[in-house]
Amino acid sequence: MFDKILIANRGEIALRIIRAAREMGIGTVAVHSTADSDAMHVRMADESVCIGPPSAAQSYLNFPSIISACEVTGAQAIHPGYGFLSENAEFVQIVEDHQLTFIGPKAEHIRIMGDKITAKETMRALGVPCVPGSEGGVQDIEAAKKEGAEIGFPLIVKATAGGGGRGMKLARTPADLEHAFYTARSEAKAAFGNDEVYLEKYLGAPRHIEVQVFGDGKGNAVHLGERDCSLQRRHQKVFEEAPGPAITPEQRAEIGATCADAVARIGYAGAGTIEFLYEDGEFYFIEMNTRLQVEHPVTEAIFGVDLVREQIRIAAGEPLSFTQDDLRINGHAIEVRINAEKLPSFSPSPGRVTQYHAPGGLGVRMDSALYNGYRIPPYYDSLIGKLIVHGRDRPEALARLRRALGELIVDGVDTTVPLFHALLDEQAVQSGDYTIHWLEDWLARTLE
Repeated sequence: MFDKILIANRGEIALRIIRAAREMGIGTVAVHSTADSDAMHVRMADESVCIGPPSAAQSYLNFPSIISACEVTGAQAIHPGYGFLSENAEFVQIVEDHQLTFIGPKAEHIRIMGDKITAKETMRALGVPCVPGSEGGVQDIEAAKKEGAEIGFPLIVKATAGGGGRGMKLARTPADLEHAFYTARSEAKAAFGNDEVYLEKYLGAPRHIEVQVFGDGKGNAVHLGERDCSLQRRHQKVFEEAPGPAITPEQRAEIGATCADAVARIGYAGAGTIEFLYEDGEFYFIEMNTRLQVEHPVTEAIFGVDLVREQIRIAAGEPLSFTQDDLRINGHAIEVRINAEKLPSFSPSPGRVTQYHAPGGLGVRMDSALYNGYRIPPYYDSLIGKLIVHGRDRPEALARLRRALGELIVDGVDTTVPLFHALLDEQAVQSGDYTIHWLEDWLARTLE
């Protein structure tokens, strides 16, 4: 086991990793930009190193500075959290070249799953169901028209290196295809430096279902059920729950076993999430995230496991601490993402937090790096906290969420808390009967 690990991240996820490491008796090193010198993860870690100015490119994405911080502190491993360098295969290779351990999967698996076409081809070969679409990248509009005619409309033009909804355009009819094709390529080039796109069948009213998997890198893997992340705005999740209210135990066991088998066969190590669109009882693979997810706490709640602890154990060469037969779902959990944003525009709302009070009580968890007097910097993602609740069943979890939201106090900045108060009054949310389009449609109606 490691004596000391460095956390190449900030905010609530950095705190989350520090807590797991501390319980394991492992020392921690926080890295930070000058803008984060008074951040909570810096205060809580055993050691801290400033790695650059506020810009993420010059600090949290700065390879040499992070490697140097390991060398000067004697950290043996790096946990990337999520975002930033968590899915950067080049960084993983550099970490390994410096005889350090990356707490996550191998660089080759990050590369495979980081390219949407390669990921889809790999998963199809492993028996994972995929969305009908082009076999590979579509090079020109004539090829796109030919592929489109075979796939059928409506369809989506997607960037092979895409993410977060960028480089993704809908073509409802053949007449829409040319504009969607060129627009998606232009966006992809600007966002990712790669303008390759592919085509996929557009599903009209799917849910977004993701399966949590965990491999030991030695051919063994398990699944920890699914999460329903269908409530999204601009392809960004805001409300996640587990288990999925539309998934039967039989479906869960079948798709979970398929996913666990797939990652076991490629020798995957650590945490991963296989994401699907789900419609009319069928699952369609869309991508795999080769890292810890923002919404991992809902899975931890219903299974009673510490996924970060397990990541560290696997990276240190230890076996999985549980088998598939050990994993039993207990109750229902929901997470809402609290952002520092001004409604209804959802524009960022950085500034000083004049008062902060986290909710508590049975089945309530608040993952946040806020404190009274903390100044939220304007340079990073607007996520400031995650409120997670756990109940014996979904109605109890919803009631607990309503109560906990009422206790949460974040003064001095605007937050998205009012959004969740409003959502809990909606019948679709109360019943769990929603799709990936529901929230956008609801917001359009509400804000008219």
